[in-house]
Amino acid sequence: MSVQRIAIFDINGTLYKKTSKEEFFKYVCYRNNYKLLSLYHLTLFKLLGNLRLINQTQFKENFFNYLDGLPPDQVDRYAREYWSVEYSYYFNDGLLKRVEELRNEGVKIVCASGGLDVYMRPLFEFFEVNAYFCTQVRYTNQTYQVVGKACKEEEKIRRVEEHFGKGNYQVVEAYSDDPEAMLDIAEKPYIVEEDEVNPYNK
Repeated sequence: MSVQRIAIFDINGTLYKKTSKEEFFKYVCYRNNYKLLSLYHLTLFKLLGNLRLINQTQFKENFFNYLDGLPPDQVDRYAREYWSVEYSYYFNDGLLKRVEELRNEGVKIVCASGGLDVYMRPLFEFFEVNAYFCTQVRYTNQTYQVVGKACKEEEKIRRVEEHFGKGNYQVVEAYSDDPEAMLDIAEKPYIVEEDEVNPYNK
């Protein structure tokens, strides 16, 4: 089996100029006429996550409590509406162009995001990729629980390796707005800051 050449792109703050975690929260509130009574709760968990006082999996489960009671088919419907508005207007034009260039060179396009698959999945009906990996969740007793680990840092690499097979892929380029693990395994890593794409020094 020949080694597959892949390029990995983060979504939030990288391909997508905004952060879907917060923007989708606003959209769900808008669609459900929620009063933002839980905003303090969500802000608290965001602070705890930033201070690393809770791990990424705990952070994901608690931040997304606002989805509790909304079954997956309803979240999916909201997500389709949301991404139909956001894509491609709020995406980085330069990176979308690079995606097409890489695709034409035979490089497989892979997206890896910490966002929950229940609302990220519909994006890839608008934006075609060869593979995508998000934080997997299960809807049980009207709440969303993370299956395994949040798709962050080394977990992104593990998911890519699981999909393509160890030693069967070569990361030719990687893009993220954070200096994360997937940049360290790329031949050409790039950091995205304020829509500017710059080489990342490992």
